[in-house]
Amino acid sequence: MTTAVCPGSFDPITLGHLDIVRRARALFDEVVVGVARNASKSALLSVDERVALARAAVADAGLDGVRVEVVPGLLVDFCREIGAGAVVKGLRGGADFDAELPMALMNRHLAGVETVFVAGDAALLHVASSLVKDIARYGGPVDDLVPPGVGDAVRAALARVQGSSR
Repeated sequence: MTTAVCPGSFDPITLGHLDIVRRARALFDEVVVGVARNASKSALLSVDERVALARAAVADAGLDGVRVEVVPGLLVDFCREIGAGAVVKGLRGGADFDAELPMALMNRHLAGVETVFVAGDAALLHVASSLVKDIARYGGPVDDLVPPGVGDAVRAALARVQGSSR
């Protein structure tokens, strides 16, 4: 059985993420959506919230053979732990490739884990978690960019943050 990991912070999960997971599932027997902590980013949603939203999105999309887990440390250690031989990353454009290539080479160097790059759906290339949060922060519509329930969770988290900053 071949297993791949689709890693990301998923803060929040978007329809673009689900598109890549769906494509990865067509290539691998099992796909693990790996919810990671990114030290260079300040997350809006807690890890538990991101995992719950990703699990609901995968279930709602009917993606059999896909599960969601937390990546507790280095991605390559997680891949070894679950027996994954590949990482799948979605690309929206050249800037994504430029950012992802050094990580892919390091993962191969550290653990022999290969990275498969999957081109995102052209209809979703503009969808990014950071943009979803920015739009929601200013009251804009995001529900057509994310799976059901995610927009509500983002708005609730923003309200918590705004309430605590007063």
